[in-house]
Amino acid sequence: MTKIPIPGGLVRGSDRRTPLMAAFDLLGRRWAMGVIWQLCLHGPATFRDLQARCEGVSPSVLNARIKELREAKLIERTDQGYTGTARADELFAHLTPLRAWAHDWAADLGVDDPPGEDD
Repeated sequence: MTKIPIPGGLVRGSDRRTPLMAAFDLLGRRWAMGVIWQLCLHGPATFRDLQARCEGVSPSVLNARIKELREAKLIERTDQGYTGTARADELFAHLTPLRAWAHDWAADLGVDDPPGEDD
């Protein structure tokens, strides 16, 4: 098993050991949110499909994130490939308002949404 940050344990960036800081540590890892976002937005994917969805992620980073997110019970392996768990879907629902905020913020900065953007 990999070592994922857990509430009560040591986490990067904080001595407080709180659930929120453990979540920030896990979700702040390179491509962790991207993997969850792609699986919740587009549904199950094989490793290769997920790598294609997460443009630019190396196989070793993707493999590490999959292992961590599986251990954290945010994704699971099914007959259809990797998929988000109910807990990942719940996280995704909480991020949807942030998505709208980010688009508004980009507009405030005069940045147009890139065509085909599926963030």
